[in-house]
Parts: sequence; C-alpha cells; structure tokens
Amino acid sequence: QFDPELKSMDDQFFGPFYTALYKSILSANNVIENSSNATLIGEAKFLRALSYFKLVRVFGDVTINLSATPSTTDTSILVRQPVADVYNNVIIPDLQAAIGTLSATIVNGRASKLAAQGLLGKVYVAMGDFTSAVPHLAAVVNGAAAAGISLNGNFADIFVTDLNSEIIFATQISSSVPDEYGFSDFWTWYGGLDTKTLHPLTASLIAAFDASEAGGDTDLRRAVTIDEANLKSTKYPQAGGPDYDWIELRLADVILLYAETLNETGNTSGALVQLNKIRTRAGLSNSTATTQAAVRKAIADERRLELAYEGQRWFDLVRTGTAQSELGETFDNQYYLFPIPTSEVLSSFGVITQNPGY
Repeated sequence: QFDPELKSMDDQFFGPFYTALYKSILSANNVIENSSNATLIGEAKFLRALSYFKLVRVFGDVTINLSATPSTTDTSILVRQPVADVYNNVIIPDLQAAIGTLSATIVNGRASKLAAQGLLGKVYVAMGDFTSAVPHLAAVVNGAAAAGISLNGNFADIFVTDLNSEIIFATQISSSVPDEYGFSDFWTWYGGLDTKTLHPLTASLIAAFDASEAGGDTDLRRAVTIDEANLKSTKYPQAGGPDYDWIELRLADVILLYAETLNETGNTSGALVQLNKIRTRAGLSNSTATTQAAVRKAIADERRLELAYEGQRWFDLVRTGTAQSELGETFDNQYYLFPIPTSEVLSSFGVITQNPGY
C-alpha cells in the first residue's frame, strides 16, 4: 500500500523499529566512549554501523547521535542528516574501524572482521559503488572457509539452527529477555505468518519458483520457503519465534552480492562462478545466462528465491530501480521511504521532520 495510510503501522512496526535501533546506537556509543577493550569497541562500532544502515534504508535522512550522553535540551542535534553523510561519516568509518580491529575468527556469534567486511560490501552495493564493494565481498567469500563459514548443505537447517555454518552474523534472541514491544506483531511477521497481509505468498513468487524449475530441475528451496496450499511461508519455525536468531548476514547473501559486483564491474564469467555456487546448493543446473544484462537478471532472480522472506527483496528492488516494474504498480518515488514514527516528530516539536507523502 503506497500511500499515507502506512502511518497506521507506527505502533506495529515503525515505532518499535526506530526506537530499538536508537537504543542500540546509544548502547554502542557508551561502549565506544567508555571501554578500553579494543575488541569491544570494534564490536560496538559494527553494531552502530548496522543500526544506522537499517535506519537509512528504511527512513532516508536520519538523526545522527555519536554520544553516550547526548544533550537533553539542545534540540538541534535531532535534525535529520543527509543519507550520504550517514554513510560517509558514520557507517563506512565505523565498519572500516571494525575491520581493522576485529579478528576473522567468529567467537560465540559475535561481530567479526568477516561480518564487518561483508556488511561494508553490502553498504557499498546499496550506494551503487560496485568497485568499492568488490574487495570486501571477495575477502569474505575467499576467507569464509578459514573462519569456519560455508554454505549449509541442508537449506532448511539455516533457519532452525542458530549460528550454523552459513551465518556470518545474527542478532541473537531469547524469549528469556523481556519483550519491550509485545504490543507489536513483529514475531508473527518474522515467522512468515499471515499478519502483514492475509496471504503473504503471492502468485508472482510461486511463478518465480516455477520458472526456476522450468528446465526439469527441482528447486530444493521451494518446499522450505513456500506453502502454496495456505499461501504463506514456512521458511521459519512457526512457533517459538523469540528463541530463533534474526539472521543479519549469511554467506549466500554475500556470494550473490559478490556475483553482482563482479558482473557490474565487467567480470561476467567470474560472476557466473559465484552464482552457480548458489544454484548448485539449490539443486539447480548452472545458469545459461551469458551476457552482462542476462547475468544481471539471473542474479536478481536468484536473490529473490534464495532470500525470500528475509527482508532483502524490497531493498534490492529500490536500489536497482526496478520496484515499480517488478511490483506492477505505479507510485510516487517518495514511497521508497517509510514514515518517520509520528511520536518522534511530535516529541521533537517538529525538529525531526516527516518524510514527504506522509
């Protein structure tokens, strides 16, 4: 629904999302300012970068706070800063610092050099800077094995086994931690249930799986991802959502991003090598695409199937300029961004402004 009525979701999604990320940022600032442990500071910078990356992709320009004790009287610090400044002055420097500090070894699922490299590559892709993305994504793909990261042999296990071999970084969650946002439907959304729409599984996604099997292959992801009879997703456990980690970055995502950056920088043959890794795991034959344009589409199609219901598709469509054509909808580009929570606008007395269209 691309209209001002999206503000009706303030309490269910946008408010909790916005508030939780700024709480994460404040906690990270506290560690950065007060810790003498270089590893903890690196982890905090990674988390701050991840939080701001989520914010700018959803809301666009946002308030920047890099202090553990921001002023409670100077409202000018609340003014939203341009997306480019958030990327260049916060996200990229924080990830570069994390890369320089953190170990490539992943300990108990905490942030690592590999996670920072992968996220920085993803950030550059979101910015359309494929050249800068290539070395960071390559470092993850080429260094994954040494860090104990590999494509999980069983696609279904990725989503039911926390910190499995494919997970580069996940937000670790437990039902023992009190839920501050119990009034929202986040967990049922995360579980692929029918709360966002009555039938979250669309005919278009079914057709996309049909197309992947058109050559006679069986896409092993299909049964894991979709329930055609009930028009919903079965990708995540349908019970106990708060005890399953939220995957922030997994190897397949990075491999497909790497394929995309290689293709966009002129190495189409190298891109196909990476793309076919994902197709092989899915039980599919190698891609028959050959030209840069055909490989571009093949990678986009593969991302849709591989990452369905993982919160990637919308941002892929926006950054590639294909949202309206793929959705078959015509709407104002202002709706590529979502509404700032009304509570934030009101409590700042209008210093935090609302996005156009809302």
